[in-house]
This record gives sequence, C-alpha cells and structure tokens, in this order.
Amino acid sequence: MEVITQPWPWYVAGPAIAFVLFLLFYFGKAFGVSTNLETICTIGGAGRISDHFKTDWKARTWSLIFVVGIIIGGFISSQYLMTSQAIDLNPQTVQDLAELGFANAGNEYLPAEIFSTDNLLSLKGIGILVAAGLFIGFGTRYAGGCTSGHAITGLSSLQLPSLVATIGFFAGGLLMTWFLFPLIF
Repeated sequence: MEVITQPWPWYVAGPAIAFVLFLLFYFGKAFGVSTNLETICTIGGAGRISDHFKTDWKARTWSLIFVVGIIIGGFISSQYLMTSQAIDLNPQTVQDLAELGFANAGNEYLPAEIFSTDNLLSLKGIGILVAAGLFIGFGTRYAGGCTSGHAITGLSSLQLPSLVATIGFFAGGLLMTWFLFPLIF
C-alpha cells in the first residue's frame, strides 16, 4: 500500500502517462475530458436546439467510460488511499492564503471558505460558480479542448495550437492567482 499512497517519482509517472498516450494514439483516440460535456448534451437531446450537438455520441462512449473511471478512481483514492487531508504547501503560500482569509490552508483539500454549504449557497458563492462555469465552459470550447487535452495530448503530438492554448492556460492561472483571487477573497 505504501507504493500506492505516496506520490510517484517523475521517472515512473512520466513514462506511465506516455504509455497511455501511446495507446490512445494507436487506437486513434485523443486524451481530454471537455468533449464529454458536449457528448452528454447530445445524449440529453440538445441536437433539437442546436445543430452543433447533432453528432454520433456512440463514437465517444469510450470517453464517457474514461470519465466514469476518473470519478470512481477519485472516490477510491479519497476514501481508501489518503492517509490525511493535509497538503504539503509552501509555508509562504500558507501565509499568503491566511492573509486572504483562509484559516486552514494546507490542512484540507477543499477549503471551507470556498466549499462549505453556507458559502456555496451565498450570493457570492453562486456568482463565483456561475462565472467560473461560464469562463471554463466557453474557454474550453473556444480553445478547442481542455487543459489536459492540450497540455498532454496536443503538446506530445507537437501541435502549435496546443502550445498557444497551454501558454494561455498558464497565463490565465497567473492572472487569477496574483490579481483576481485577492480581489474576490
């Protein structure tokens, strides 16, 4: 169990990711998660509203199974393989988060200041969720894929649009971390 519960070194995790990508390329598939929302909308009948959703969703069944595997794997990991909820954060990060009002930074994965029921049901919490959902949903469709799809599959197959998208993702993350996050909290 010790091997499973501890972070894997780069020389093990990197080749494992490369092997999975090789298998996906071999079978003509692309790694990514964002197209599953489109597939779910198609299954739900969104094709009656927009021609964009008139696709063969059965060709993407493998990707839906992949997402179900992610959910099951995350559940198993969080329930049975985590020794604690504490995160190994840089002390400066803990201090910066404490100054923004996060009392237990580093002690749990989901800070109560954002993810508690009271905060999620507040006007500010709902506003953050709606804005984040719109930005992420629009951004992934506009960029032609999500972070994992571009940064892992796109870069490994040397696609220039994926390089541009990945740079944009990192620039957006820096903008959020250094400028917007302190304004929101």
